[in-house]
Order: sequence, then structure tokens, then C-alpha cells
Amino acid sequence: MTSMILAAQAAQGGGGGMGMLLMMVAIFAIMWFFMIRPQQKKQKEIRAFQNALSEGAKVVTGGGIYGTVKRIDLATNVVEVEIAKGVVIRVDRGYVFADTSAAMASTQAK
Repeated sequence: MTSMILAAQAAQGGGGGMGMLLMMVAIFAIMWFFMIRPQQKKQKEIRAFQNALSEGAKVVTGGGIYGTVKRIDLATNVVEVEIAKGVVIRVDRGYVFADTSAAMASTQAK
């Protein structure tokens, strides 16, 4: 009698592993779709902006400093940003993140 109960439980538990595997795959797919994919898309947009950076563009650095691009040195990957009249800082091009004129226009349009 007990062996029959154990056999029935073993038969029911055998399919549970496949269900658990499908659940794990579904959870990973949902995480990828809602978390990883948007982050990759945002990184691609930032890279495109950094590669298309031009003199005179209004930017925000990684440290939160707003300024205007004065010069770009592609050989050393350095951007000179004017943060106040006559005050120019040198920033690595990888730390220039956003075009503030586009962001300001979108917030003012709301």
C-alpha cells in the first residue's frame, strides 16, 4: 500500500521539473524584456549622442555639470566644456551624457 502511494507521488513529481524549468525561462524572458532590453537601448542612444557630439552643443556631464562644448579632441577622447564665461573644464567624452537643449524643449512643451 505504501509503495503504491510512493509510486503515485513519484509519477506526479516527475512532470514538476519541466514546469519549473518553463517557469524559470518565462521569468528570465520577462526580466530581459522589461529590464535588460531598455537599458541596452538607452546605452545605444547615449553612445550615438557621444559619437555625434559637436562644438556648441549644450551638454550635461556625468558629474551633473551643465555646459557648452567648446572643443573636441578625438585623439585623446577629451571634450572641453565651458561651464561659465571663461571657465573651461576638460572631460572625458564618455562622461558627456545629454543634450540639455532637447531636454529643456521637451519639458517646456508639457
